[in-house]
Amino acid sequence: MKILILSWEFPPRVVGGIAAHVYDLSLALVKEGQEVHVLTAGLPGVPEEEEIGGIMVHRVANNNPEAFDFISGVLQLNLNLVEKAVSLGREGNGFQIIHSHDWVTAYAGKLLKHAWRLPLVATVHATEWGRNNGLHTPLQRYISDVEWWLTYEGWKVICCSRYMWDELQRIFQLPPDKLRVIPNGVYPERFRRLAGDPAAVRGRFAAPDEKIVFFVGRLVREKGLDHLLEAAARVLARFPRVKFVIAGKGPYESRLKESARNLGIYHKVYFCGYLDDETRNALFRLADVAVFPSLYEPFGIVALEAMAAGTPVVVSDTGGLGEVVRHGENGLKAAPGDTSSLAANILRLLNHPEEGEVLRNLAAREVEEVYNWGKIARQTLEVYEEVWQEYLASPWKPVDKDEMYSRDPRDFPAPGGDREREHAHEPVFHRYLQVEN
Repeated sequence: MKILILSWEFPPRVVGGIAAHVYDLSLALVKEGQEVHVLTAGLPGVPEEEEIGGIMVHRVANNNPEAFDFISGVLQLNLNLVEKAVSLGREGNGFQIIHSHDWVTAYAGKLLKHAWRLPLVATVHATEWGRNNGLHTPLQRYISDVEWWLTYEGWKVICCSRYMWDELQRIFQLPPDKLRVIPNGVYPERFRRLAGDPAAVRGRFAAPDEKIVFFVGRLVREKGLDHLLEAAARVLARFPRVKFVIAGKGPYESRLKESARNLGIYHKVYFCGYLDDETRNALFRLADVAVFPSLYEPFGIVALEAMAAGTPVVVSDTGGLGEVVRHGENGLKAAPGDTSSLAANILRLLNHPEEGEVLRNLAAREVEEVYNWGKIARQTLEVYEEVWQEYLASPWKPVDKDEMYSRDPRDFPAPGGDREREHAHEPVFHRYLQVEN
């Protein structure tokens, strides 16, 4: 198949987990013999056109006037994405599936779907509702509306866990037959190679006699780092020779540093900022415990990365993390937001490394068998094929180009079944009344 993937982040532009997901999925699809084009935002000094591992990457230059605000910047990006898509060829240029990742590319996905009359598949990685435990500001409500809009326009909607399946049905009232659950994955070999001198890498972050507890991710509220610092104070009171290494950037950074000072543990917490992949993977291998105390986590790919590296994990029993990790089998789970529970599980692994050895061996084997990208790519292809066959048999697909441009658009039924057609002209905010009331 010829597939066009839309994503606002793609390496070397990395904001969150979408970049790694799109890169790995695209690479796996290419290995399955598919033709994959990724349309994404550009960066200064990075080629606009590039082939990476068989993936055809098309980046758009940011040559617009300076955006007035965040939403204006998103709209400008989508205009640039559409302009680049048109330059790839008229009338779809042989593409069969358009796959849009998250709400930031929803506008371009919808426009190309209707302009080329091709099926759109959407992947929802998280929701604004879930990230903020509800909708509290006009911006959050707007973003949530766009998320709903993307799921409505998508022929099928892919999410990464049963937790997200339930969330999308609850918040957006999506019909079950429109949703597909396909987990995230990792390439384990990337996390098992340790380049350079391990002692030298380790020496940058901890003393030789210190154990390492490692976190990597965005420094935002939903990652639960306030609770991690409080747990760290409890751990250090009983096990002083530990260094907590926190990698990542985000708006909570200054708040977290101040909290570490107030707790009297700032000298035992290393806020190391953004890490390159090689250093991050080395820390996964060298850490004694990897901890992810999220309050909201649709999947938690970092837990898989730690498991692939052979590091025992402690996670919050929430969202996708609670599905990936089984307590006492392939990792340990703490009650979400419970500082005592989090500290107890970290101490359990620090005091009993032999148990960590058992957990990490099973976890590494499970990553190979369940969360490998080859299997995930084949599951994704099954969704593409299902959508393509439904599209070919549907009246929404024009018989030929002359018919496509001569018929009234209202003659084409909305894809997705009777429920979709019933609400085809219903304003977005009407759908939200069902959730908010």
